[in-house]
Amino acid sequence: MTAIKHALQRDIFTPNDERLLSIVNVCKAGKKKRNCFLCATVTTERPVQVNVVKVKKSDKGDFYKRQTAWALRDLAVVDAKDAVKESPEFDLHFDKVYKWVASSTVEKNTFISCIWKLNQRYLRKKIDFINVSSQLLEESVPSGENQSVAGGDEEAVDEYQELNAREEQDIEIMMEGCEYAIANAEAFAEKLSRELQVLDGANIQSIMASEKQVNILMKLLDEALKEVDQIELKLSSYEEMLQSVKEQMDQISESNHLIHLSNTNNVKLLSEIEFLVNHMDLAKGHIKALQEGDLTSSRGIEACTNAADALLQCMNVALRPGHDMLHAVKQQQQRFSDLREQFARRLASHLNSVFVQQGHDQSSTLAQHSAELTLPNHHPFHRDLLRYAKLMEWLKNTDYGKYEGLTKNYMDYLSRLYEREIKDFFEVAKIKMTGTTREGKKFGLHGSSGKLTGSTSSLNKLSVQSSGNRRSQSSSLLDMGNMSASDLDVADRTKFDKIFEQVLSELEPLCLAEQDFISKFFKLQQHQSTSGTTMNEVEEMDGVALSRSHTSGVAQTVSSEKDMIRQMMTKIFRCIEPELNNLIALGDKIDSFNSLYMLVKMSHHVWTAQNVDPASFLSTTLGNVLVTVKRNFDKCISNQMKQMDEVKISKKSKVGILPFVAEFEEFAALAESIFKNAERRGDLDKAYIKLIRAVFDSVEKVANESQKTPRDVVMMENFHHIFATLSRLKISCLEAEKKEAKQKYTDHLQSYVIYSLGQPLEKLNHFFEGVEARVAQGIREEEVSYQLAFNKQELRKVIKEYPGKEVKKGLDNLYKKVDKHLCEEENLLQVVWHSMQDEFIRQYKHFEGLIARCYPGSGITMEFTIQDILDYCSSIAQSH
Repeated sequence: MTAIKHALQRDIFTPNDERLLSIVNVCKAGKKKRNCFLCATVTTERPVQVNVVKVKKSDKGDFYKRQTAWALRDLAVVDAKDAVKESPEFDLHFDKVYKWVASSTVEKNTFISCIWKLNQRYLRKKIDFINVSSQLLEESVPSGENQSVAGGDEEAVDEYQELNAREEQDIEIMMEGCEYAIANAEAFAEKLSRELQVLDGANIQSIMASEKQVNILMKLLDEALKEVDQIELKLSSYEEMLQSVKEQMDQISESNHLIHLSNTNNVKLLSEIEFLVNHMDLAKGHIKALQEGDLTSSRGIEACTNAADALLQCMNVALRPGHDMLHAVKQQQQRFSDLREQFARRLASHLNSVFVQQGHDQSSTLAQHSAELTLPNHHPFHRDLLRYAKLMEWLKNTDYGKYEGLTKNYMDYLSRLYEREIKDFFEVAKIKMTGTTREGKKFGLHGSSGKLTGSTSSLNKLSVQSSGNRRSQSSSLLDMGNMSASDLDVADRTKFDKIFEQVLSELEPLCLAEQDFISKFFKLQQHQSTSGTTMNEVEEMDGVALSRSHTSGVAQTVSSEKDMIRQMMTKIFRCIEPELNNLIALGDKIDSFNSLYMLVKMSHHVWTAQNVDPASFLSTTLGNVLVTVKRNFDKCISNQMKQMDEVKISKKSKVGILPFVAEFEEFAALAESIFKNAERRGDLDKAYIKLIRAVFDSVEKVANESQKTPRDVVMMENFHHIFATLSRLKISCLEAEKKEAKQKYTDHLQSYVIYSLGQPLEKLNHFFEGVEARVAQGIREEEVSYQLAFNKQELRKVIKEYPGKEVKKGLDNLYKKVDKHLCEEENLLQVVWHSMQDEFIRQYKHFEGLIARCYPGSGITMEFTIQDILDYCSSIAQSH
């Protein structure tokens, strides 16, 4: 193994400046055994690099070649497989696991021990040695006094060190001078020993000859030591001098630090003073504006506004810690407080005077509006006051008590002013609704106040006139309102509609303008609400709604600013809702049908107001009034239904078209014209359903009670009229009722025709009814003629009783009777007569068929033909 090691060192590692420290003969585990060598090497140059090299014998010769090399620093784990039992197997973990089998356990252990020592000496890397005996793992002493031990270990590792070129040359020369050295080694050794002794003697003599030089050297060393002592003394003196200089420099440095600290403090003090001067100094011009500024001119108001803003900035400046303890700061803050208080009093006093003056100025303009249905315009007053809006905001932020007082004073003055204006406005509206003085007396009205004082006219009891004249029936129609229908025409209702619309159109911009002004002047935010519901109750403002608690100069609001706007509007316009309700009551007394106009107009204005702000005062007030209008509308419908239920008919006159049926037609036509494209169409549809059902029930009730006119005629005529009305008006929600009216009309027409036709051929009808009864009992038709009561002779006897002349006479009497039953308004006589003609012909054909089937071959026929029937009916109709 030593020879192989030397050969590998010479041929492979020496050319690469490497030294071979350990070698082990191995083969790969589990495969065909091909031997190779693992070598542990270090480089001769620094820094030292430690490698593990795989060397194998070449296939083409007896020389070795380097196959693979791994750096020892890449080795992670050395696995000896078993620490107790000897085994030649071991693993090396580099980038992957390499499994080896050594030729002997000794070589494996020697190689692993070498790896351990190289790691400890050069790398100090954490390599895991597992399943390795502790005897092999001997740690090297790292440094210090045991460094020689480490060197010895290195020499122990270096079992072989190659001779250099000069050493090899000397040995060759020496061996050439002694040719016998190889043959006689002892003689050669003796010769070498003698030469060594000669060299030792020469060395001793050389040493003895150099003693004088040593003494001279020692003397020089003594002198050098003296010089060193002198230098040390000078250095000590220099050090003392430097120490003094150091102390002086320390004093200078401390002095510089104090100067720098003083400068820093001065800069900070200057910064603080500049901050206070810049932020807490109010210009003389601002002070003069606050004390003496003109609050009546635009320029003076602007100057006061700028001064108030500057004062507020000075008062709200964020003082730094300790500023509030300065006497000058306290004085300045007190001065600012006095200025604020003084200006707040002056501003509040001036605005109160403006509010009072506004009341007087507006009162002087009421006279010119007294005869017109218009409300005074407050825009000039709002325009003048809005100049103070920024000052009001300043007052709100600085002195909430005075701001609150101004708010209450404004509401008090304006509520009285608006109350006078609105009451006068509604008085004009009432006078225009009732018309002239003559009309006012007609309705029991005082011309000045427009309030109803007369008693309400009692309801006319419904009666049916004996004549069929439509005009005479109309004069006794049910009074749907509290006045006779003849006293009010379309023009009167249109006039009322225009007046009511004008009232709402005047109130709406007035309220919106005032609400917008309040928001801008008093700096209250208006937020759009997402709720679409209408408020039915608004709290009063007196003493509660505007109260505020004031803590540390910050106003804590009880309700939101949006609620405050609504509450202020409620206080200012508290008379609007009662006046609207009075106007609605008047319109309802004049004509209950006016509730239809009011419902449509009020619904439209509520819808418009809610689109702007569902929670606003206008939306809330109009919503409350809309509830009243809706109740009046429901009351109007209920009264009509009640009057239908209480209807009475005359026992001596024919019924004809019932008055409430005609009134329903009038109501529906009026309602359709009013509610065209209206938002509250659903309310009308519900009323239609209630009314039409009441009409249906009342028609049947009257028909059942009728003694003069047959029930079928009453039902037929009235339901025909209802069907015609619904078809003309095309009311979509009453389609089912229209079909029902048509069906009832058709059914009762057929019933009346059949009932009436039974009388002209009464005996013939009874005879054939008996024939049909026998057939129904099971007797064959051809055998009926053998029945004693229904033989051919009996049939001829009955037929002879109805010759053509008798039939024409009976039809003529029937025509007169039908004409007597029917009314002229519906013009159904020809329709009924035509239906009777068709039914008569149908019966004639039926009788002929029974004769042909039950009396075959008898030759029995009726004494008149179908053509005779047509001629009779035509002749009778023309004669009348």
